[in-house]
Amino acid sequence: MHTPAVLLSVLTLALGFAPAVRGQGNSGVPNTFPHAWPGQPKGNFSTEWQSYFEVTQKLPNITGSLPRNFAGNIPVNRAGHPNDTLFFWAWEKVGQNGSLTAPASANNTDPWIIWLQGGPGSSGMIALTTENGPIHIQPNGSWFQNNFSWNTLADTIWIDQPVGTGFSTADSTGYVPDEDQTGEDFVGFLSNLVQVFPSLATRPLFLTGESYAGTYIPYITKHIFQHANPPVNLSKIAIGDGSLGSQATVEHLPVVNVIETYPALIGYDHDVFNYFREQTHLCGFDLNLTYPQNGHFPTLNLVQPTEDSAQSQSLLNPTENRAKSLHATVAEKFTAVHGKPDLTKRFEFHERREEQRQQWKRDLSGRANGTIDPFYGCFLLDELIDYAVNFTFPWSNGDFDVYDVPDGTNPEPFKNASDFFNDNRTRAALHAPTSKDWIRNFNYPFGSVHNRSQGNQYGDPSVEPIAFLSELAANASVNNVSIVFYSGNDDALVQHRGTEVIIQNMTFGGVQGFTRKPSTPWFDDDGAFAGIVHQERNVTYVLIDGAGHLVPLWKPAQALVFLREFVLGSNLNGTVSGTAVVGGENSTLANDFLPGGNVVYFGSSATQGTSTIPAATQAAWNSFIVTATATSSPSGTNAASGSDVPAMGALGLFVGSVMAFFAI
Repeated sequence: MHTPAVLLSVLTLALGFAPAVRGQGNSGVPNTFPHAWPGQPKGNFSTEWQSYFEVTQKLPNITGSLPRNFAGNIPVNRAGHPNDTLFFWAWEKVGQNGSLTAPASANNTDPWIIWLQGGPGSSGMIALTTENGPIHIQPNGSWFQNNFSWNTLADTIWIDQPVGTGFSTADSTGYVPDEDQTGEDFVGFLSNLVQVFPSLATRPLFLTGESYAGTYIPYITKHIFQHANPPVNLSKIAIGDGSLGSQATVEHLPVVNVIETYPALIGYDHDVFNYFREQTHLCGFDLNLTYPQNGHFPTLNLVQPTEDSAQSQSLLNPTENRAKSLHATVAEKFTAVHGKPDLTKRFEFHERREEQRQQWKRDLSGRANGTIDPFYGCFLLDELIDYAVNFTFPWSNGDFDVYDVPDGTNPEPFKNASDFFNDNRTRAALHAPTSKDWIRNFNYPFGSVHNRSQGNQYGDPSVEPIAFLSELAANASVNNVSIVFYSGNDDALVQHRGTEVIIQNMTFGGVQGFTRKPSTPWFDDDGAFAGIVHQERNVTYVLIDGAGHLVPLWKPAQALVFLREFVLGSNLNGTVSGTAVVGGENSTLANDFLPGGNVVYFGSSATQGTSTIPAATQAAWNSFIVTATATSSPSGTNAASGSDVPAMGALGLFVGSVMAFFAI
C-alpha cells in the first residue's frame, strides 16, 4: 500500500510544521539581531527613518516598475531584549505615491492593512510572495506581479512575527513565552512604526491574517484595547481559517463536514461515511448548532489512541514532529500483513486493494458498537487522511493536501522564495539581518525552549482565544471595532464547521451566536457565485467557494472582492435587519456544508490531469444525503448530533461502480 506523503513544504505554508532553523539544535535556539545598514539614522525613530527603510535597490529577478515600498526591522521595546525585532515589508497603495509617508492628519481616513501569517513560526513573506502580495514566485523560480495584490486597495504591510520568525530577530532568551507577550510585543512594534510613518497612527487599521494568526490577532487586539492611548486606530480585524479554538474543535470535530463537502475522499461509500459519523458522535463532536444558539457547548475532550501503534505513540508523545505523526496508520497495518503491492501487476494490485478495503470495513463491522477506535482515538482527521491515501484516487498517489482537498498532486508544485530572500542583493535592499537566513517556517520555541509537552500541540501554553472571544467582542463594540471570520470551503485542516461552532459559542451584541443560519450568497465581480455571507451585531462570517486554507492563493480575485466589500468596505449583504436579511436567504445554502467542486487534480510537481466526478455518482450521493438527513440519528446518539449525519444505508451496485472508479 502507498503510505501517506503529505509534503512538509505544503504543511509549512501556514501552520509551521517545519524543520528547525539552520544551526538550531534540539536544546538551543538561534541568537539573532538586526543589521545596521549604511545610512541608518541615529537616535529614536522618526520620519528620518523613512528614507532609510525605503527599498531603492533593484530586487533580483523582479522586472517592471513597483509601487514604493519600505522594509526593515523595528524593535518591540521589550525590556532587556533590545535585539527582539519584527521585520516588515510595507507597500504603498498602487497609484497612490506618498501614501505611507504622508504627514499625520486627523482628516486622513485612508485605510491601511497589516497581514500576519500563521505558524506559530511562519513568515508573513510567504503570503507576500504566494498569496495576496504584489510580487509572486512561480515553482520554476520566476516572478510575476500579482494584479490581485491587496495593496491595490490600500497600503499593506506584511510582517514576520512573533520575534525570531522569518527575518525578525530575537536573542536566545527573548522568544515569546506566550501569546500575551506576542500581543504586547506587537503593540511595542506599532508604537515605533507610527513614529516612522505618522499618518498610520490615526488612519483606520485593518488587522488581517490566517491560520494561527487566528490566535495571534485576538491576543494583539486584546492588548491594543488594554492601552489607554493605543498607538493605532484599529478599525476591524479579519481572521481567515483561524486557529480560534482547541485542536479538537478546529481539526477533528468537522471531519463529517469535510466528507460531506468532498465525498470523493471516501469513494462515496455509505458505510465508511457512517463509520466516521459514529466516531464523531462517540467523540462528542456532533454538536447541534441552532439559530439562535441554545446554551454553550461543553469542553471537547480529544481522546488519545490507546492501541500500541506508531499512530498512538506519536500522538501521545507531543515532542514528536506532528508532520511525522500525521499519518503513521492504516497503511502500515496492511503493509505488514500483505506486503507492498507489485505495481507492475496492476490488476492484482487493484484486486488486493479492494480486498484490503473490504477487510477494513469488516474490521469496523466486527467492532462492538459504541466504542472509539483504539488505533486513532478521536484524531478523526488523521484517520480520514489515511483512508483517502490508501483507498481513493488521486490521494492514493501518496499525498493529501489538508489545505486544499481537491489537490492530489504529489509532489505539489512548490513556490519557495528562500533563494530570493537569502540573496545578498535582496538582503541589502530590504535592510534585512545578516545574523540569520530567512526561513519560511520553524518550530517556534515558546519561552526560548522547544517543549511540546506544555500547552497545545505547538508548545504554546496560552489559552485558546475562544476562552475570551465574548469579552473581546464586547470591548470591540465599545471601541467600534468590527470582527470578520472567513473560511475557504476546500480547507480540511481548519474547516469552516469549526469556525461556525466557535461563533455560535461566543456572545456578541448581548446575544449568543448568530440568530439566523448563514445562507446568503455573495458574488464576485463577474457575477459568479463566490460563497456565503452572514452579518449580525458587528460580526461578519464569509465562506469562500472553491478556496482552500490559503484563500488568496486559490481564489485571488474573489479574495480581493471579499477584502473590498466586507473588510475595507461596509457591504450590507447578508446583514440581519429586523426579521429580514439583506440579500435574502437561499434555502439551498442553509445546509451544514457547501458541496465542493466535481474535479480533483493529480500529477507530479504540476497538475498533469484532472478527474471529474460523474454526474450520476454525484446525483446518487445527493439522494442518499437527502434521505439520510431526514432520518434519525444513529443508535445511541442524542439530539445534539445535528441533522447532517445520515443513518446507515445500503449501496448496492452503485457502490461497486464508484469504488471501482476511485480505487485506481
